[in-house]
Amino acid sequence: MKRANGIDIGGGRRGSGRSVVVMAAAAVLIVITAIVSLNTGFIRLSPVDVLRTLLGTGTDQQSLILFEFRLPRIVLSILAGAGLALAGCILQSVSRNALADPGILGINAGAGLMVVLVVAYFPGNESISVYALPLLAFAGAGAAAAVIFALSYIRGKGLSTTQLILSGVGVSAGISAAMLVLTIRLDPNEYQFAALWLAGTIWGTSWTFVKALLPWLAVLAPLLFIKACTLDVLTTSDETAIGLGARLSRERLIVLGSAVALAGACVALGGNIAFIGLIAPHLARRLVGPRHGALLPVSALLGGLLLVAADTLGRSLLQPEEIPTGIVVAVIGTPYFIYLLVRMRT
Repeated sequence: MKRANGIDIGGGRRGSGRSVVVMAAAAVLIVITAIVSLNTGFIRLSPVDVLRTLLGTGTDQQSLILFEFRLPRIVLSILAGAGLALAGCILQSVSRNALADPGILGINAGAGLMVVLVVAYFPGNESISVYALPLLAFAGAGAAAAVIFALSYIRGKGLSTTQLILSGVGVSAGISAAMLVLTIRLDPNEYQFAALWLAGTIWGTSWTFVKALLPWLAVLAPLLFIKACTLDVLTTSDETAIGLGARLSRERLIVLGSAVALAGACVALGGNIAFIGLIAPHLARRLVGPRHGALLPVSALLGGLLLVAADTLGRSLLQPEEIPTGIVVAVIGTPYFIYLLVRMRT
């Protein structure tokens, strides 16, 4: 495979074939996990019952459970996981920091602050608030991202990756404190929702949530896939990227804005989920390498797989109680985060 200035410019049938195999395997695992998830819950449905219901011959109760509760939640988990993984992949590539993640950098916290504000001050019609939440979350996530990147920029040296993590952790802590103060004024029902959301519960159990999230992925994911070659260039040094003809400020603004929008929408409708944007891109790089033409779709598939698997585990481990999906992901993600920290120091 030919290389120029450290960037792959050749195709490579072997690499392409491997990427197709990995994507196919991830898609199959998502389908298998979704089928298992359809059978998981307080009211168990056997595989035969699920098949009959999908074919339209199940009972009214089975149809209600499957089509109105479990299936929307599974689809939402896959979409949110894919969006968070794409956002994390973009942040890691543009910042050139292996630890970048929407949750760690405080972008999730910015989106979450807007969610809590909506719950606290604008409790109203569910369908209206659900469709408005991604826009409001984008505003909060964008404001947090702007502050974090501004604090991380060192004049004459560009973006400091170390400062980026420190700024993200600091901003996230400040926003989290503000959210705790806001929850004091909530009534019991609103407080319960805020607590569940902050814990990372997949709270969207209707098709309304899927319809509200789907357009964000349908528009932004293809845009990022189109920008795959540009992202390959942005991962190099600024001098190399400029020499290859990249408009750094413009391209960074486009891809970072898309990543922030995806993270905000997924967090607003899916719950306060961290570490998916950290783990999925790392696994994808190990499987298909650093080129974004394969890295982005594989990251999205692995993110969807990880989140739907975590949600299934959370609903099945302590039945009839439910472990918030965010906690399950954190149990997996925290050791991996520590592993990355140790690896970067050695």
